[in-house]
Amino acid sequence: MNNQLKKIEEIKKKYSQCAILITDQYNRRYLSGFTGSAGKLLLANEANYLLTDFRYIEQATAQASNFTCIDVGTEGYIKTMNNLLTQHEVTSLAFENESISYMEYKKLEKEGKQKELVPLHSDIIDLRVVKTGEELQKIKQAEAIGDQAFSYILSQIKEGMTELEIALLLEVAMKKAGATDVSFSTIVAAGVHSSMPHWEPDHTKVKNGDMITMDFGCIFEGYCSDMTRTIVLGKANEEQKKLYNLVKQAQEAALSYISAGKTGYEVDKIARDMIYQGGYEGYFGHGLGHSVGLYIHEEPRLSPRCNKVLKENTTMTVEPGIYLPGKFGVRIEDLVVIKENGYENLTHSSKELIEL
Repeated sequence: MNNQLKKIEEIKKKYSQCAILITDQYNRRYLSGFTGSAGKLLLANEANYLLTDFRYIEQATAQASNFTCIDVGTEGYIKTMNNLLTQHEVTSLAFENESISYMEYKKLEKEGKQKELVPLHSDIIDLRVVKTGEELQKIKQAEAIGDQAFSYILSQIKEGMTELEIALLLEVAMKKAGATDVSFSTIVAAGVHSSMPHWEPDHTKVKNGDMITMDFGCIFEGYCSDMTRTIVLGKANEEQKKLYNLVKQAQEAALSYISAGKTGYEVDKIARDMIYQGGYEGYFGHGLGHSVGLYIHEEPRLSPRCNKVLKENTTMTVEPGIYLPGKFGVRIEDLVVIKENGYENLTHSSKELIEL
């Protein structure tokens, strides 16, 4: 039995009295292999259905070998689903309450054949936490493409270039190396912009003395990568060096501690305490990291609010940062695979302070 079927049977067993409706695009791909942008999965008794429309039916049939693929045609999704529920004599429907809109829920409630709607909460997403060997290989390749793009961009950055130009060069380099897309909007934040963790690059020109934070990733065969490096154009001043070294030390401390069996809270605390004790309490306002897979921000998280225990072969970013409003900021991010007694780092770009 392949991994997809194992996961399907696992969720069916937990909701044995229900048919199961999958609407989240990443969960749909994970369970079926279908990469199209429109469709729903319906799991009912011994049958697995992929409902889509004419545009994707040929693709779905080719990709989703464990599913009966149905073109909803003019009937639409709910009527088609109602017919199937009647055939299987199912009266309860489990649905993804964390991804469906209120409007979709009300329509399903009003027009659906089911007598009861049962929320799935995070049960499907939880199936994706531990990565298979095949998934890890794709994530490794995506991260390797990011490393390659970073090496390239170091040879290209010059004073007078804009943040947008740097972002574009990064994205082109990743696609030339085999990526199908970026895994999120590329962040290039120079000078005072680097104090804003999710700055959107604009036409600002980089200048000598700027710290430049670059946070970027790509998609390879459906799986994401994520990395961040902060460099200096020209020579770093003493304050920039101090901040950079503290962030680097905080990341190294968290990496030395991280392993399966630790909680997200515990790992986050290692880096956060070091930054706060260094005099920067209040200047590291985001979590230390997140998992990465088909989607860029997956569970679990490394944060003060996450008490989930980390499992072996879960991917995690480790990305401490310090941000001084109106001045500059520093973030360093690696993507790692959690192991029983530590981690495997998938990010190989240097973390020494680079002065261009």
